[in-house]
Amino acid sequence: MNQKVVYLALAVALIAGVYLSLIVAPVSSSKEPEFIKLYPQPRELAEVALTDQNGDAFTKANLENKWTLAFVGYTYCPDICPTTLAELKNIYPQLSEIKSDDPLQVLFLSVDPNRDKTERLKQYIDFFNPEFVAATAEHKVLFPLVRSMGMLYALSDPTDNPDYLVSHSASVVVINPQAQVIGRFQPTAEPGQVAISDSQQILEDMPALML
Repeated sequence: MNQKVVYLALAVALIAGVYLSLIVAPVSSSKEPEFIKLYPQPRELAEVALTDQNGDAFTKANLENKWTLAFVGYTYCPDICPTTLAELKNIYPQLSEIKSDDPLQVLFLSVDPNRDKTERLKQYIDFFNPEFVAATAEHKVLFPLVRSMGMLYALSDPTDNPDYLVSHSASVVVINPQAQVIGRFQPTAEPGQVAISDSQQILEDMPALML
């Protein structure tokens, strides 16, 4: 057989093989999450008995059948909270486009119920995105709930000072559709910038998590 014919036959066979492999077993674009700190096992949440920005009850049922990015803070926070919410606002359109059986929501959990009443919570969260959820409760509910999420908070000053601060974790926590905490995006420290969770890291990892 002519050598050129042999080479041609081999080339056609190679192209056909590649084509068939793509049809039968398409290349997957999914990858393992790279940035999130996953917990060894999903964590069950403590009692979820909150009130949201509309004055409605927010319970464990509001976390089920959804993926939730949860962030702990307070509306009088001078830096971490507004910066984190602004970053989540920026990536939310892309997060909403992730193909998943369960939609994604953003939850801002206020740990300052003394000042963060319903009306203020609504004004605050609506400034960033009316689709975000803001909720709070009494400290007897908040303390165990926040701990079960793998985070902490503490009142830094006496509350009789109207400008008191609240120290709190800056991570963004991921809650799965079974209302279990699976991990968190830890804040990254950049010189001269507020230490917050990297929004691009969240955007890169969530498609793999939401499969």
